[in-house]
Amino acid sequence: MTADSKTPRPRVANRPPVEHLRTALDLAAAGVPVLPLRAGKVPFGNCHACAAGACGGRPHMKTPGSCQCPGVCHGWAAATTDPHLLTSAAWAPAWRQAESIAYHPGGAGLTVVDLDNTEAVTWAHQTLPATRTVPTTRGEHWIYRGAMQSANAVRPGVDIKSLMSYARWLGPGTGTMTALPDAVRTLAVKAPSPVRPGPHAVAVPAPGGGGACRHRTPAYLDRGIAMAEQRITEASGAVHTTVYRTFLAVLSTHGRCGCLTDAHVTRLFTAAQAKGESARHCTDAWANARTALGL
Repeated sequence: MTADSKTPRPRVANRPPVEHLRTALDLAAAGVPVLPLRAGKVPFGNCHACAAGACGGRPHMKTPGSCQCPGVCHGWAAATTDPHLLTSAAWAPAWRQAESIAYHPGGAGLTVVDLDNTEAVTWAHQTLPATRTVPTTRGEHWIYRGAMQSANAVRPGVDIKSLMSYARWLGPGTGTMTALPDAVRTLAVKAPSPVRPGPHAVAVPAPGGGGACRHRTPAYLDRGIAMAEQRITEASGAVHTTVYRTFLAVLSTHGRCGCLTDAHVTRLFTAAQAKGESARHCTDAWANARTALGL
């Protein structure tokens, strides 16, 4: 679904299931990964093999269409552009029950700014560059060309739907789609919640001769933090594990002398959040690393 491509026909209220499938095939042909939604605008549930996390929870972290389960499984990750899968017998029951269609914006190289009320729409008109818009029940979807990490409640009434998320298909909208602006990207970068190493850190004696603790040498400490930031930033996978192990390494070196400041921790949290970690995940990883080291 690009600014220049032919877009499918608008959504019609109470459209029968066969029309949902036809629209889904139109979208798939345009390179937009799609999936059916059941009542309540939610995806169909996991299959029996994946229920209650029995599959290990990994398929929902994969790319769209990567799930090999029968039927429509794993929410947004089930979205596909494969017409054979969309029309397969495994997906037929879902299409018969479907009440609407969803698409994976990030899989199509798009980002949807979901404006949930009139106040949010007013804010967007005052703050964001104009782009293609789609009316919703309570507000509007603003669609930009470019993908990013999804984030909910970035401000009152505003969600960002792109990678690892889905948006309801409500029609092609109006206006010219423009490039994803930095004003939207920065909305997803929340201020981190730094955690101090703790008031009970064990003091490390200063080196003999009355010299200062080497960890307080600006070049030594800054180099260590910079290396930690780089390790997180360059992670190509297993981000959760990389963040935890990096926090563990930093604390094992600097956590017992009290030389870490809020500014240092903020740098680490910011690097982690730029890779998609939430502030809570950062806080948990930091706390777990401290516990592992007995701090």
